[in-house]
Amino acid sequence: MSTRLFADTPEPPYYVVIFSARRTPGDDGYADMAERMVELAAQQPGFLGIERARNPDGFGLNVSYWVSEQAIAAWRTHAEHALARQTGRERWYARYALRVARVERAWGWRLQP
Repeated sequence: MSTRLFADTPEPPYYVVIFSARRTPGDDGYADMAERMVELAAQQPGFLGIERARNPDGFGLNVSYWVSEQAIAAWRTHAEHALARQTGRERWYARYALRVARVERAWGWRLQP
């Protein structure tokens, strides 16, 4: 798994896809597929980055950043990603929600070393 915690995004506007999910018990190949999806998404034109978090009870968030809605649509139709989504519905997720939004403003802060 990547050790990067924050995605480095450009100045807005850009798009965000928020995937909230509750996992089913057990791994059943999920960890490998999740890592593969991050690797594959990173190769897609328009991908800006991803931030992920999961709690011990199986609730998780994947927040991915994209330059355009067209880039998101291309990712959605990628064959390997489509297979992962289908397998997720059949095996890995008890529930999920997906939200897409345009980021209009963004700011942050970090302690300088």
